[in-house]
Amino acid sequence: MDPGKHYICGSIACLINIVVTFPIQKVMFRQQLHGVRAMEATKQLQREGLRNLYRGLLPPLFQKSSSGAIMFGMYKDISRVLLDRADGSGVPELATRSFAAALTGTAEATLMPFERVQTLLQDHRHRAGFKNTFHTFRTLLTKYGVSECYRGLIPVLLRNGPSNVLFFGARGPMKEQLPEATSQMGHWINDFMCGGALGASLGIMFYPLNVVKSQAQAQVGGAFRPFGEVLMTVWKDRGRSVAKLFRGAHLNFHRSLLSWGIINATYELLLKVI
Repeated sequence: MDPGKHYICGSIACLINIVVTFPIQKVMFRQQLHGVRAMEATKQLQREGLRNLYRGLLPPLFQKSSSGAIMFGMYKDISRVLLDRADGSGVPELATRSFAAALTGTAEATLMPFERVQTLLQDHRHRAGFKNTFHTFRTLLTKYGVSECYRGLIPVLLRNGPSNVLFFGARGPMKEQLPEATSQMGHWINDFMCGGALGASLGIMFYPLNVVKSQAQAQVGGAFRPFGEVLMTVWKDRGRSVAKLFRGAHLNFHRSLLSWGIINATYELLLKVI
C-alpha cells in the first residue's frame, strides 16, 4: 500500500469531521472559557447571529486536516521505521508503537498556531481586535512575535502525546471485541463505534487540559503564565468545584463521540476506496 494514502485519508477524514461538528465545538468552547451552561452558550451564539456561527472555521480546517495527515500518516511511517530497527532486539511491539504515537502527537503540536487563532476568533471579547484568520495571524506576528502563537503549549503537549498513545494502542483490541462485520456497512459501523468510544473517553480524560489551554490562549500579550498558575486560577474562578471545572464535558463527550466516529470510519473507508 502506498504510504502516502494514510496522509491523504487522515486529512480528508478530519476535514469532513470539522465541517460537520464545528457549531457543537463552538458551544463547548464558550463553556470552557466562561464556565456557562450549554443553554447559555447556545443563546450567546444565537444572539450573535448565523453569520458568526462559522467565524473561526478556517484555522481548524487547516489545523485539523494537517493534524489528521500527521496523526495517521506519520504514525504509520514512524511505526514502520522503529519496528524495522527494533526487529530482533527484544523491545515489545507495544512499546515501539506507543513511542511512535507519542512522537506523532508532539509533531502535531507544531500546528498549534491554528488553535491559537481559532481561540481568539471564537472569543467574542476579541471580535473587534481580530477580523479574520489572516488578520489575526498578522497581528500576532507583527505585534507580539512567533512565541505568542504558541501560548498554551504545555497543555497541548500533555494532551497530544498520551491521547495518541491510548488511541492507537486501544483501537485494534477494541475493534476485535466487536461483532464480526459481514458487510461494508457493518465494517463502517464497527469503525465508527470504535473511534467514537475511544474519542469520547479520551475527551473526558483530557478535558481539564483543554480548559486550561482555552484560558491561556484567551490572553493576548503580557507574560506567559505557567501551566500550574492558569490551572489554579481556573480552579478558584470555578469555586474549587470539580463539576464546574468539567462544565461542557458532557457536550464534549457527545461531540467527540460523533467526531472520532466520523474520523475513524471515514479514514478506514477511504483507505479502501482511494
